[in-house]
Amino acid sequence: MSESHPRRLSETTLHAIVEHFNMQEVTADNGGPYIDLQSQLPMVQGSVGSVRVFTGGPLARLVTCSIVVEQMQLDSHMLYGFMPADSAIPHFTLDSVAAGEHFAFHLDLTPRSDLGSDIAYMNEVFEPLTPLYDAAESVEGLQPAHISPRQRAIMSPWMLVHRASEGAFLKLFDHVEQYRDYWFELIQKGVRNAPGTEQLVTRDKANRSAIFSPEIDPVWGRVDGLIGKDVGEQLRALLRGE
Repeated sequence: MSESHPRRLSETTLHAIVEHFNMQEVTADNGGPYIDLQSQLPMVQGSVGSVRVFTGGPLARLVTCSIVVEQMQLDSHMLYGFMPADSAIPHFTLDSVAAGEHFAFHLDLTPRSDLGSDIAYMNEVFEPLTPLYDAAESVEGLQPAHISPRQRAIMSPWMLVHRASEGAFLKLFDHVEQYRDYWFELIQKGVRNAPGTEQLVTRDKANRSAIFSPEIDPVWGRVDGLIGKDVGEQLRALLRGE
């Protein structure tokens, strides 16, 4: 079977980041992925995906989570590149999903300071993203994703989150690359208007706790139902930086 569009987008992005920063994979004791995700549903048996972890370079951790369940027509791939807790550089995130014949994606740089009060940080780090954001938003074949105001509040206003036709999804490959390359540039040059270390660390802990909260993001309830609550919490703890 040929590689799916969501997997290809995720794998292409993963390989670019790993190669750019010369990162190394952290494997399980058996040499396999960091976590092998086993189905807990009676209708689905065996492994339904994996969590991979990479370290090295300026990143604290790069985490991917792929879940593919043919019986449920689910093909989901998440990638999160985390900077250190005391860094002002945003984290990079990409979700690429196919559910049946429908596609969806989420692309963002997670702010490290409150954009509503830290205007200098917003202008330096996020305002240059505006042309890239506007170009991606204008792609024909996109529809709004169903996410709550609370979910939007804990990400950035430059977040791209949509359902997409197949044609629109394929056009997004270039836009993901542009966001990724802008993130590379930020890492290289740094942030002049950076909050203090204590503020960065405190906000990052609180923000990641919210982003990966089952109370705020209902997708975690479905994930727990598939792979089990204990493994789901292990994954969330990894994403929270614990």
